[in-house]
Amino acid sequence: MAVVVPRPQLSVFEKMYLPALLGGIKITLKYFLRTVGALLTGRREKRVTMFYPEEKWQVPEGYRGAPTLVKDEDGREKCVSCQLCEFICPPRAIRITPGEIAPGEANSHVEKAPKEFEIDMIRCIYCGLCEEVCPEEAIYLRKDYVFNGLTRAEMVHNKEKLYELGGVMVRPIKKWQGK
Repeated sequence: MAVVVPRPQLSVFEKMYLPALLGGIKITLKYFLRTVGALLTGRREKRVTMFYPEEKWQVPEGYRGAPTLVKDEDGREKCVSCQLCEFICPPRAIRITPGEIAPGEANSHVEKAPKEFEIDMIRCIYCGLCEEVCPEEAIYLRKDYVFNGLTRAEMVHNKEKLYELGGVMVRPIKKWQGK
C-alpha cells in the first residue's frame, strides 16, 4: 500500500526562497562576526578551516585506500600474473597482460610476470577485493586518500606508477628460498 505524504502549502514569500537565502546569510554573518571578535579581543577560537597540504584528515581504522603493487625486499615483482584480481574486480578497473620472466633470471622457470598491469583509479570503487584475492600478496591498499590528475589518462596507473606508489613490502616468508 502506498503512503501519501501531504506537501505543505508554501506562501508566496516562501516560494521566492528568501527565507532560505536569509538563513544562509545569517549563519555566514554569525561566523564572520565571531571570528572578527576573536581576532580583536585576542582570544583563541576553535578553527574550522583545515590547511590542506600541511594538514590531513586522520585515516580511520579499516580504511580501504587505492590499490598499489609492491615488490619484495630483493626488488623482484611479487605479482605472478594469475589475473585473479582482474577477474574479481566488480567495475573491471584492473587490466593485466601476462608475460614471461626473461630467461636467465632466478625465477624464470617457476613464475610469470605481468607484461602490462593497469588500474583505472576513476573506475576503482576501493572495495579491497583485489587485495583479498591475491595469493602472492602483491596488491596492497594504500592508507592515503590523495589521488589527482588533470586528465583521465593520468588516472590510469600503469605498472611502473603502481610500483612507485607501493614500494617494497618486507615479508618474513621467502617463497623460493631453500631450507
